[in-house]
Amino acid sequence: MLPLALLGACATGFSDPSRELAPEVSATTAHADEIHVPADLGIWNTPLKDDPDQPQAAACETCHGPDAPRSGPPRDDFHDAIELEHGTLNCNQCHDADRTRLRLADATTLPFTEVMSLCRQCHGPQTRDYQHWSHGGNTGYWDDRQGAALRNNCVDCHDPHAPAFPLVRPVFPPRDRGYEETEAHP
Repeated sequence: MLPLALLGACATGFSDPSRELAPEVSATTAHADEIHVPADLGIWNTPLKDDPDQPQAAACETCHGPDAPRSGPPRDDFHDAIELEHGTLNCNQCHDADRTRLRLADATTLPFTEVMSLCRQCHGPQTRDYQHWSHGGNTGYWDDRQGAALRNNCVDCHDPHAPAFPLVRPVFPPRDRGYEETEAHP
């Protein structure tokens, strides 16, 4: 008898108008997702410091581009701050020879803005999870009928030279109401 009473109460609507269901959405309206493109792609924070102790940034094209001045040998110490910890890869497996473009395994070159195509060729499970919304994060709408989503780029969360990051908990663990926290156990 109680379930029937609850169903009858739902038919009259919510007592709190802010809890009402949203208006029905048209099934024909779809919004395209947008993938964030970080503004600092192709920019290197040099070991040199500005005032007050901020890294000086330089575009890779400054030294490596087709119009870059070719005076003197390359400064290898300039790149010492890059610690490559990406499996067994080396620089030439992702960067084109002039270092201003990316290079796929089939030798196709891409601009830095297409970095996700580079990541996708080796990271299949992450790509699949990204396509199914369980990797990558986003803001906006999951339901494209409601509005567009702004999805993260791989390099929004991962340093391409050392992509692994420490294990994190996506949310705080549930709290046991009967458990009292102490200084020893926060």
